[in-house]
Amino acid sequence: MKNSLEIVTIQLKIMVGMATVNCYLLNSGENYVLLDTGHTSKRKKLDETIQQAGCQPGDLKLILLTHGDSDHTGNASFLQDKYGAPITMHRDDSGMVTQGNMLYNRRGNLLFRVISPFMGLGRKYRFKPDFYVEDGDDLLSYGIDARVVHIPGHSTGSIGVLSSRGDLFCGDLFTNTKEPSLGAIIDEEAAAQASVDKLKEMSINQVYPGHGNPFLWELLKEEL
Repeated sequence: MKNSLEIVTIQLKIMVGMATVNCYLLNSGENYVLLDTGHTSKRKKLDETIQQAGCQPGDLKLILLTHGDSDHTGNASFLQDKYGAPITMHRDDSGMVTQGNMLYNRRGNLLFRVISPFMGLGRKYRFKPDFYVEDGDDLLSYGIDARVVHIPGHSTGSIGVLSSRGDLFCGDLFTNTKEPSLGAIIDEEAAAQASVDKLKEMSINQVYPGHGNPFLWELLKEEL
C-alpha cells in the first residue's frame, strides 16, 4: 500500500454561478476513488475533469457520498454506469437518493424546508447504493489509506473520510466560502457539536469541505 495520495479538487458552479460544490478525486497511484458527484447540471464538466485527471472507465473503484443532498449525489448513477464503480454512503441518508427527499431524515430546519422543493433528487437520477459504510470502515481495499468517519449534524447520515496523513474530507459539516467555519446549514446542533468534539480527538491536518477552499484544521479547531 502506497502512502502517497493525489487529490484532485473538482469545483463545480451551482445556483446559477452564485455558489460552488466540491467533488474530490483521490488517487493512490493504484486506484481512483471519487468523493461526491456534484449537481446534475454539471455532469459534462465533472466527467471531463475526471478523465483529464487520468481516470478512465474501469479505473474508478468507488463512488463515496458524504451525504444525500442532490448537489453532492446528482451524478452518482451516471458515473456508476459509465465507470463501473459501486456507490456507497451511510444508510441514514439513503432515503434522500432513493426517494429524492432531502427532508427524509431531517428535523426540518427552516432553511432546509425553504430550499427542499428545489434541491430534491429528480426521479431519473435516483438510485439505490450498492452498499453502506459505517464509522471506522477503511478504504484499503480500494487502494486508499483512509477511513470513514460518521459526522452527523448537517444530516443524520453525514460522513467524512480521513486519510492516514490527516486529510479530512468533511462534506458539509464545515465550509470555507469566506472563512473556515461550521457549515452554514446545520440540522441538529447537538449532533454537529458531538461530531466536532469527536474530530478534535483525531489527527487532522488539512480539511477539504464540500463548499469553499481547503483549510488547515488548526485555523478552526480552537474556535469550535
